[in-house]
Amino acid sequence: MKKAKRMTKEQITKKKKNIIRTFITIVALIVIAIIAYIANEFIILDNNKTTNLIINNKNVTGNLKKEILIQDDEIYISMQDLQNFFDKYIYEDTENNQIITTYEDKIAVIGFDENKMIVNGSEKSTYASAIKQEDTIYLPITEMKDVYGIDIEYIEKTKIVAIDSIAREQKKAILSKNTSVKSSKNFIAKTVDRIDKGTSVIVVSEEGKYTRIRTENGKLGYVKSKLIANTIVTRQNIEKKEQIEGKVNLVWDYYSQVAKAPDREGTTIDGINVVSPAFFHLNSEGEIEENIGSAGEDYIKWAHDNGYKVWPMVQNAGTGMMDVTSSIMNSYDKRQELIETIITYCVEYDLDGINIDFENMKKEDVDLFSRFIIELEPRLKEIGQVLSVDVTAPDGADTWSLCFDRTVLGDVADYLIFMAYDQYGGSSNVAGTTAGYDWIELNLKKFLETYEVESDKLILAVPLYARLWTEDANGNVTGQEPIPMNEIDETIPQDAEKTWDEELKQYYVEYERNGRKYKIWIEDIESLKAKLSLINQYNLGGVAAWEKGMELDEVWQVIKENL
Repeated sequence: MKKAKRMTKEQITKKKKNIIRTFITIVALIVIAIIAYIANEFIILDNNKTTNLIINNKNVTGNLKKEILIQDDEIYISMQDLQNFFDKYIYEDTENNQIITTYEDKIAVIGFDENKMIVNGSEKSTYASAIKQEDTIYLPITEMKDVYGIDIEYIEKTKIVAIDSIAREQKKAILSKNTSVKSSKNFIAKTVDRIDKGTSVIVVSEEGKYTRIRTENGKLGYVKSKLIANTIVTRQNIEKKEQIEGKVNLVWDYYSQVAKAPDREGTTIDGINVVSPAFFHLNSEGEIEENIGSAGEDYIKWAHDNGYKVWPMVQNAGTGMMDVTSSIMNSYDKRQELIETIITYCVEYDLDGINIDFENMKKEDVDLFSRFIIELEPRLKEIGQVLSVDVTAPDGADTWSLCFDRTVLGDVADYLIFMAYDQYGGSSNVAGTTAGYDWIELNLKKFLETYEVESDKLILAVPLYARLWTEDANGNVTGQEPIPMNEIDETIPQDAEKTWDEELKQYYVEYERNGRKYKIWIEDIESLKAKLSLINQYNLGGVAAWEKGMELDEVWQVIKENL
């Protein structure tokens, strides 16, 4: 029988160290468990010292510029914060001492002196008005629930204002047992609330083993997913239905302000989905004159029977209209009168949208024209109408180009139509192309990159005409004449030589007759195809063509194939 070996001194020391390490590890685990238990079960966040704001299950209190006011059961939020969270174009109309705010299909006007509000032209009584405190404007958001499309709840116990969009899906569930709501999914997390079995909660997001919820106290946090029971959808997402599926293919059908609408019965225009007839224009008194009549009503019926949407032009064309337009833009009341007239006509004639074609405006009215579009858009949206706005190339004269804020217009309107023609227009003292490919692409990039217009809202408008320029012996321009695309071949001499310009992507012709030099940059099927290629290249919203009657027969098929 062997004798047991005696442990050496070194072995005994090593064993003691291992025992000590094990003991320390056990103690540490016990301490961690106690800390976790205390953190998870006993550390509950104190109630808020200031009013917190939760919007669509996100705590945005840290983004508030001013504190929320609670007075006489009314919740007031500052104009700066409403601008940040709901309406970036909220506007103080100092002339009439009122605030104008727009959101989706609502425009609301609220003053400081009377408990009333005007929403989409209709007056309603309120329990509060706008107020000013220390140069800060506050609006009673509890009175504006319908304007912003929200539900509002103030939880006095936790000093939380919870706002939910009624257009967003909401899910609710029941807790299957008593539980604590954690601030995070981490092993050690603070308890932000406790919930009893059978309590209803809002389900924010399902994240595997954990579900993020909002409690009846307005607290946001996590519980184990297995504790969630009887989840139901209490509110569905409201999806926006687009009037035009795919790309817009619009043609302007211009026939002057006094002529009758053309009789197009029995005809179709292959591939188009929108027509924009010359129905409306401003007169010298600043009022809309309509040019519809029975011929226009027949035109609308023809369009609808063929599946075309009708977005008539509203124009401010004509001499002396700059001051008239400015007068309207500078007055809230006049803007509203114009808007009400437009809405009335849209309903009366069963239209599908409006095309605002305001040109030659004062540069100093740039923001006020934007206000007009901002205030028109929700009224049209309310009745399911589309708003398109025509604008020129970004760089140019004050009254032709710099009178448009393309960033705002592109953000607000359903479509921004870039009139990509008259690069060298009728008033130019230099002969040049109507619409060169390189010029169009350069300006498209400005719309998309500099002015941040969404590509699918930008429509490229192409010309169905060119200009024939006349020069004297010294090379001075003595005249020009717009030539429809379908008349160009018969206008230029048969023996004239066509030269292709790769940058402009169009043919150039120069010839002499009776001692004068003539120049024309031709718009034809080849130049059209080049321009249309930019629509898919930059994922634009579609094409518009100026104007019906100038085209070659194959134009519509070419546009259809190239979209």
